[in-house]
Amino acid sequence: MKKSEKIDMEIKEKTKKAKKNMKKTMDEYKSFAVKGNIVDLAIGMVIGSAFTSIITALVNTTITPLLSFFTNKVDLSKLFISLSGIHYDSLAKAEEAGALVWNYGALLNALLNFFIVSFLLFLVVKYIGKIKKKNVVDEIVQKEEETKVCKFCLSKIPKKAIKCAYCTSDLKEEN
Repeated sequence: MKKSEKIDMEIKEKTKKAKKNMKKTMDEYKSFAVKGNIVDLAIGMVIGSAFTSIITALVNTTITPLLSFFTNKVDLSKLFISLSGIHYDSLAKAEEAGALVWNYGALLNALLNFFIVSFLLFLVVKYIGKIKKKNVVDEIVQKEEETKVCKFCLSKIPKKAIKCAYCTSDLKEEN
């Protein structure tokens, strides 16, 4: 066998191995994606984005105006500091003049959005935790109602059992 034929065979074998590994990787990825991990993540991201939009609208249309009402009509979104040292009557005028400004009011609004979103998410997670805990307790109670204890080995077995699965004792007379 010539050296070039040997090299060709080695290349074909390595190509086969590479294709097999790639197929295996793609199959694993499909399995991962179909399990719901990616789908759940994508749905969570979309819902989170929509939730954030709702909270931002709530802050901008309700909470900020209420704060403005209680703080002598201060609008957080219009609070700024001119970094050029020149005083401007409004953020719009400063931006129009091309001045370098720090719009700390926008930062305050963003922080307010963050705290509201995080607090609401905390409440949602807490509520879901209560529901899960209740479901777990209900499952435990249901299992307790459907089982009995073998008087010989003290193992939990189904109530309708006539023979213990653990010690094989005859339980016919108990039913």
